[in-house]
Amino acid sequence: MYDIIVVGGGPAGLTAAIYGLRNGKSVFVIEKSVFGGQIVNSPKVENIPGFDSISGDEFGDKLLEQAMGQGAEVTLESVTKVEKVAALDGGETFVVKTEEGGEYEGRTVILATGTTHRVLGLDGEEELIGNGISFCAVCDGDFYRDKEVVMIGGGNSAFVESALLVNIVSKLTILQDMPFFTADQKLQDQVIGTGRVETHVGTKILAYEVTDGPEKQITGVRYEENGEEKIAKCDGVFLAVGLVPENDAFAELADLDERGYFVPDNICHTKTPGIFVAGDCCTKTLRQVATACSDGAYAAIAACDYIK
Repeated sequence: MYDIIVVGGGPAGLTAAIYGLRNGKSVFVIEKSVFGGQIVNSPKVENIPGFDSISGDEFGDKLLEQAMGQGAEVTLESVTKVEKVAALDGGETFVVKTEEGGEYEGRTVILATGTTHRVLGLDGEEELIGNGISFCAVCDGDFYRDKEVVMIGGGNSAFVESALLVNIVSKLTILQDMPFFTADQKLQDQVIGTGRVETHVGTKILAYEVTDGPEKQITGVRYEENGEEKIAKCDGVFLAVGLVPENDAFAELADLDERGYFVPDNICHTKTPGIFVAGDCCTKTLRQVATACSDGAYAAIAACDYIK
């Protein structure tokens, strides 16, 4: 029996673990993919308080080390369900079940499930992911050294990835569906200022151009700009078109908005006493490491108060 089970090992979940442990509670963190969350895919982060510059991977490692150093237990498993069960004292506890067959009992649960990459939904896209379509430049950028690449997206994530790619590829083309880029101006200047980037805004992506035969290979991106259909030739595509939550498995415990994000009450509470939410999986106006950590702290303190 754990005092707090945290579902998700990103900045929100690991901060929650640290705050729970410092309040004398036993904490178990379940992460399905990689500890540190989406930030580990960022090669350079400059807006985390206390660090002029740090890689997302290093920051994730530091968070995990700190939580485990305080006494957190962790596991890599994929949570499929959280169930309420009757406790011997007449109250309720929770059983967290995983795809791997694990069952863990906790007095409280903090859902810090984060988000996953959004895709365009074009024909053949799913088969091309990992075989021509990528999300992470630090992971896959070197596969495209001295080749032509298209980045789809125009926000901070797109330009952070582009800042790495522009030093690797022979040509980088950035396609944005909005009439302007939404990334921080500093990031835009850093990438576009190299003079090795072609940019197009107000575009509509129509299709991926691929080779014939059983093993498809991307040769370009077909898009529309100012009513004219064009093709950006490339050897690979990087998608940075936003993130989506994966909260449907917990809809009975916590309210979701129309996009599937948790709708917390009073920062981190849900309609189920003992269940709390934190981080990018929640409806909010700013999804950053700093705000995720803040959410995790609130959720942990709320869980400790509930236990009391």
